[in-house]
Amino acid sequence: MDRRTLLKTGGTGLMGLLGLGLGACSRTSGLSSLSPRLRLTPVNASWDRVIRTTVGLRPYRASGFVLRAQRLDGKTLIHNYGHGGSGMSLSWGTASMAADIAVQEDERRAAVIGCGVVGLTTARQLQRRGFNVTIYAMSVPPDTTSNMSLAAWTPTSGLVDRSRRTAAWDAQLRQAARIAYRQLQLLIGPEYGVSWIDSYALRETVPSGGGRNAAPDPLLPLELRTGSTLLGPGEHPFPTRYATAGTTLRIEPSIYLDALVRDFLRFEGRIVIRKFDTPRDLAGLDEQTVVNCTGLGSHDLFGDRELTPLKGQLTVLVPQQDVNYATFGGLPGAGGFIHMQPRSDGIALGGTSEEGEWSLDPDEEARRRIVGAHVRIFDAMRGAPFAD
Repeated sequence: MDRRTLLKTGGTGLMGLLGLGLGACSRTSGLSSLSPRLRLTPVNASWDRVIRTTVGLRPYRASGFVLRAQRLDGKTLIHNYGHGGSGMSLSWGTASMAADIAVQEDERRAAVIGCGVVGLTTARQLQRRGFNVTIYAMSVPPDTTSNMSLAAWTPTSGLVDRSRRTAAWDAQLRQAARIAYRQLQLLIGPEYGVSWIDSYALRETVPSGGGRNAAPDPLLPLELRTGSTLLGPGEHPFPTRYATAGTTLRIEPSIYLDALVRDFLRFEGRIVIRKFDTPRDLAGLDEQTVVNCTGLGSHDLFGDRELTPLKGQLTVLVPQQDVNYATFGGLPGAGGFIHMQPRSDGIALGGTSEEGEWSLDPDEEARRRIVGAHVRIFDAMRGAPFAD
């Protein structure tokens, strides 16, 4: 079960969140006996600390991302789009695979269409293979969909309808995940805004199978399934009976995307602001190799009607330096799945995924649900009465 499914089902399958670092289970037959009690600083969650609400549209395809080449007016056109909520996680991997297709061409010039995380990582992977690269895009960071991402290691989030998968696509996913997971670890540090962070899944019941979590996600290779530990009553500070502790990679979009742009420009990359209305418009480009990283833009540009938006919304609180852990899930009756992740630019609160919704307007009802649920969680951590 991926994050998109969890959002639809109210989080009943919370422990299936493998992409958030809570996938594999500790080898215990009962509850953990960790001591002393885990101590964490509660988030100062209140309405007067809200600083912004942002909306992003994730490019979802029921059959999964597209990674393939075709001929177009004598050019080699390589498609690399449709990553749903997994673009931040998988982009280095699919970018590497797209660049490997490109090296089969004699010319070492390439055009990349799109300047979100998929376009930027594709451009960098091409540069690493000796290409002179130009990015053509309508917008650049901080005005891309990628900038609106929660941005954690979520390689199967909002990615695919599992009934639509094929063996060949599964192999592509696993290869992309391996490459991306390793690359992101190499970027750990303040320059790129990538870090490891502890994460806690809040729940009222013990996972099925005693002390074990739900079965690991079969989409991911074994080496990418991080461990987790079940904490029982008295072993954690959250207002639920149990919490599952694990680790995950966190990516801070404002830092990360700017760093990718700097790297691209350092290696003599060029960015041209331009809009393409039809595939025929690409014929006028000087480059013979073109990589399409337009994400949701491929719905109109290339007529991919399978592409549909997954609308996601984040409400951000004032930054809080003493909070350095993430949470997933909340109290019973909270009205659906929610999550919190701290970043240097604020505490990001989320919990929405609306398929087929193209509007970029914030949903006020969702905002009130998500902020109100987090206020209840962190007030309860302090021992304060519930407040909305």
